[in-house]
Amino acid sequence: MSIELRHLRCFLAIAEEPSLTRAAARLHLTQPAVSRTLAALEQHLGARLVDRSTHHLALTADGRAFRDRAAAALAAFEDAVDPARLRHRPLRLGHAWSAFGPYTTPLLRRWQREHPETPLELLRVDDRTAGLTRGEVDAALLRGPVDAPGLVTVELTAEERFAVVPADGPLADRPRLALADLTDRTVVLNTVSGTTTLALWPPAARPAATVTVANTDDWLTAIAAGRGVGVSSASTAALHPYPGVAYRPLTDAPALPVLLAWRDAFPHPATAALVTMAREIVSGE
Repeated sequence: MSIELRHLRCFLAIAEEPSLTRAAARLHLTQPAVSRTLAALEQHLGARLVDRSTHHLALTADGRAFRDRAAAALAAFEDAVDPARLRHRPLRLGHAWSAFGPYTTPLLRRWQREHPETPLELLRVDDRTAGLTRGEVDAALLRGPVDAPGLVTVELTAEERFAVVPADGPLADRPRLALADLTDRTVVLNTVSGTTTLALWPPAARPAATVTVANTDDWLTAIAAGRGVGVSSASTAALHPYPGVAYRPLTDAPALPVLLAWRDAFPHPATAALVTMAREIVSGE
């Protein structure tokens, strides 16, 4: 059998009412119909959701866990088919690290002032597209080229790249560095959400050793511990000061583009307004 919305609505009514009779009245169904629907749902899930051994209905442990998932699924469906709710639901803006850099606070404050009916929620997701391709966010602030089908991107600005080195090492004593200064060092790479790869160096002068991590916090910790050096952007230097880490400008590394991306097939109604505002903030308007 296939599960339909009526199964979820029936179960949620049972979860909120003291008896099948009351649940049936709420749903405008007969009690046998409610019982059959519940039995079919339990059979499909292979779990008993409701304890019927007492005078009052009680959810089992499986029932309590399923109640949360059923409520979330039903709410998502109602959001999708209700245009009014869609217009006013929060705009979830993902980022993997550093958000919109120095423009983050101006963007959040101006959005709250000009679009109070649509909250802008900033979410960090450790993923190359900051949760966008998985549907966890509606739009995302990304850095560097993004190769993911179905995404629309606009470049908002570009950031200077910095070398990130142990604060007590010899490289920290120099005001500026070049990529060649890092070639004989182990390079720490965030392979989950980071943008730096060995392709940043010329083919004949790439570092021979790397250490891989899965997020910005572990990346900073590895560098502070002396396990290697890294490369990131100006926003990381400004927004992520870290004990034991020093940031130094890289003189010969290309600037890192900052993009705003969203899914072409499922744009949030407020996406166009977000693009316009982000561009205006960068340009100083």
